[in-house]
Amino acid sequence: MQHEIVSRAEWLNARKALFDKERAMTHALDELRAERRQLPWVRIEKDYVFQGPDGQVTLGALFGERSQLAIYHFMLSPGSDHICPGCSYTADHADAARQHFEHADLSFAAVSRAPVERIEAVKARMGWTFPWVSAGDGDFSYDFGVSFTQEDREADRALYNYGLTTIKRSADMFGLSVFVKDEDGSIFHSYSTYHRGTELLMGAFNWLDLTPKGRNETGGIMSWVRLHDQYGA
Repeated sequence: MQHEIVSRAEWLNARKALFDKERAMTHALDELRAERRQLPWVRIEKDYVFQGPDGQVTLGALFGERSQLAIYHFMLSPGSDHICPGCSYTADHADAARQHFEHADLSFAAVSRAPVERIEAVKARMGWTFPWVSAGDGDFSYDFGVSFTQEDREADRALYNYGLTTIKRSADMFGLSVFVKDEDGSIFHSYSTYHRGTELLMGAFNWLDLTPKGRNETGGIMSWVRLHDQYGA
């Protein structure tokens, strides 16, 4: 790699200048996170039911004993053999992280429209243990902006990421939604994010962002990302 080489004193001056910017950004992010926590909620009126390996599972049941639930909308479409590398990259972080945030009153589950048998096969291949259920062709994935009917795609009504993107081909996209359950069992939707918003879940990027090569995406965004069993030596 070609790079400017300087003395330790020159490096320290440059590092301190960048540190001031990093510190300001950290404080700005603190303010943004606080504002995010203050977003209003929407009461969930539908009785969403999913299919798990042991039978039907309600949205409320996915909370377990906790009052908060993060759902990752995993792109795994019915009738397709494709496993989304980006979703898999995100999911690789889930099991390690959830042993911590489950102690902070947050449960995690993934939801896809693929049949539960397909989900279980992918889950076994990748070695994941987090809950992952099938929404089938029910309303859940459509209501939360990650699945689109053929009619909507053909009519340019398949709006993704709060309308920034119109989906033409893919029946399913990816994202994250957060829910809250009250003491009386009422469930509320508090937050959703899509597309690059899900980078919040990709801890490995934070490590790479500290290095000179960064994310090393020489062939395009996430160009080197594979299913973790496809990297080889």
